[in-house]
Amino acid sequence: MQRIWINARRLRNESTDAERRLWYFLRRQQLAGHKFRRQYPLAGYIADFVCVPARLVVELDGGQHLDARTYDQRRTEAMEREGYRVLRFWNDDVLLRTEDVVAEILRVLEGEARA
Repeated sequence: MQRIWINARRLRNESTDAERRLWYFLRRQQLAGHKFRRQYPLAGYIADFVCVPARLVVELDGGQHLDARTYDQRRTEAMEREGYRVLRFWNDDVLLRTEDVVAEILRVLEGEARA
């Protein structure tokens, strides 16, 4: 278990451009007061971003994920079994359409708050 926390720390220190860009909008409860954690161990995997109270995971996918669809599906299913909803965005979407990505995350969060 300690190994997964060490790997999470390493991933936080080696964030991609897309992860850094999205984190800018998610950190410090900037998104309507919702608290996110980044590179957070969950269900035996490390999720890119997690809002624990809302049970929401945000995953960013780069080109390498085209070859890892089965692995990504297993990750998603494991997180869903833990009661989390998983949103996936391409890195390019985060970098080129940041406002749209942030708006979609907020839409899901606000929808969850009303449910």
